[in-house]
Amino acid sequence: MRLALYPGTFDPITYGHLDIVQRALKLFDRLIVAVADSPWKQRLFSLEERLEMVREVVKGWDRVSVEVLEGLLVDKVRRTGACAVVRGLRAVMDFEYEFEMALTNRTLNPELETVFLMTSMEYIYLRSSLVKEVAALGGDVSCFVPPFVERKLQEKLGGAR
Repeated sequence: MRLALYPGTFDPITYGHLDIVQRALKLFDRLIVAVADSPWKQRLFSLEERLEMVREVVKGWDRVSVEVLEGLLVDKVRRTGACAVVRGLRAVMDFEYEFEMALTNRTLNPELETVFLMTSMEYIYLRSSLVKEVAALGGDVSCFVPPFVERKLQEKLGGAR
């Protein structure tokens, strides 16, 4: 069985993230969406809220599970027995950061493979930070996030719309 990890902060999870999940399932038997704790970064949603949102939007996919990512990704890979890490690339600006992270992870664990999936054209511009900004300003984010996530954004940001 080929197991992969898809790590991220998912603050919040978007249709772009879900596109990567669906496409990763074509390559791997199982996928763990690993929601990063990242306590040093400012987040709109708590770890528990992000886990709830991700679990809700992938609950119909039996080959996908959702777990917390605490500590180093390479340690999580070893603990789970994953054969690869999946990362999405939107544009050239993502590549440099992702390339550095992949090389760092490979230095820490030479067995670790990182698989980059190009984001589908319809999501190439989509970032969680953009979704949060549009939602905070009262815009319609229904084309960017699933309905459950949209409701959570409205609750968190005061229901502006």
